[in-house]
Amino acid sequence: MGPSPSSKLVDTATSAGFDYIFPAIRGVQAGREFYVSMCPLRFIPKIFLFDDDELAPEVRAQRTLNKGRLPALTRYIVENPDDYVFSALTASVDGEIRFESISDSGMGMRAGQIRIPMAARFLINDGQHRRAAIEQALKENPDLGEETIAVVFFHDAGLARCQQMFADLNRHAVRPQRSIGVLYDHRDDLAIMARLLAMKSPVFKGHVDLENSTLAQRSRKLFTLSALASATQSLLHGLDLKKDKAQQLAEAFWESVDPVVPEWGMVRRRELAAPEVRKDYIHSHGIALHALGRIGNSLLRTSESPKVWESKLRPLTSVDWSRTNPDWEGRAMIGGRVSKSHQNLTLTVNYLRRHMKLELSPEEQRVEDAYLRGVS
Repeated sequence: MGPSPSSKLVDTATSAGFDYIFPAIRGVQAGREFYVSMCPLRFIPKIFLFDDDELAPEVRAQRTLNKGRLPALTRYIVENPDDYVFSALTASVDGEIRFESISDSGMGMRAGQIRIPMAARFLINDGQHRRAAIEQALKENPDLGEETIAVVFFHDAGLARCQQMFADLNRHAVRPQRSIGVLYDHRDDLAIMARLLAMKSPVFKGHVDLENSTLAQRSRKLFTLSALASATQSLLHGLDLKKDKAQQLAEAFWESVDPVVPEWGMVRRRELAAPEVRKDYIHSHGIALHALGRIGNSLLRTSESPKVWESKLRPLTSVDWSRTNPDWEGRAMIGGRVSKSHQNLTLTVNYLRRHMKLELSPEEQRVEDAYLRGVS
């Protein structure tokens, strides 16, 4: 029987002689042994290495580190020390792994500890950005070092095997749709606000898909939660408002928009079907909501009175929102399909501002001038 891994968790990844010792559970995948363990965060930067970014891709086992992702990941840990969660790191060990079980029979054969020479090389197969963010977070909050993260250890079977592991680990990874990300985010104020609008606002209640960011052809919903969140973000951009006040103004603004888009009300009254409206008009699509949010931001900067917004928004009743309106081609649509690009969003905003007789910002004017030169 091997030594018991019953010491405190924070003390398990220490050296004994020339070995690192980790508590571990042994498993088998595809005929190969692997070990599930845990490691104090303070050891992560010291033990687990990256491939050299300067190496050619064909001789690396990982993609290069995207340093632009690190500030957000680091803030996530530092700002939520009691509420963050990270999935396991996956690492290949270029060196001997000796497993010592707590028993010679039964379930105890699978549990114990692993010994790895300190001279071994630990290479991250999955989780390099988590590892880098942990390193940065420890500099800001060293107390995090006593916390742990799960680690899955494989024996390094060479570069080709490590590259294949990276490909396999990422082959079926699917980023969740933004709508469900907004739905499940209880930390972000904008996500909370968008959920409340979707669930309680008379304009949106019952007509927002809370899970999908693209509506199916026969969906009975008019909007997606991700589109509503983006539009509301634009609406409140740069405004220094308390949460309750922001929520109140957002609700009031969308209620002011509702009368200038009569088809929305017709869907609520079941006079029109949502699939027909989405098929024939663009005003329930993300680009239109986003554009209306940008327009609203201008109105909120000048007045917090819904009566003022209503009078300013009234000219939008003359907008032909139908897809057959040739004015949308090149602005909200490209080749008959709605486009979400930043340029098309700006051109859509410009079109609405023109109906409202509002001035364009310098950036909007630049985009408008370029568009007019292209169609002339």
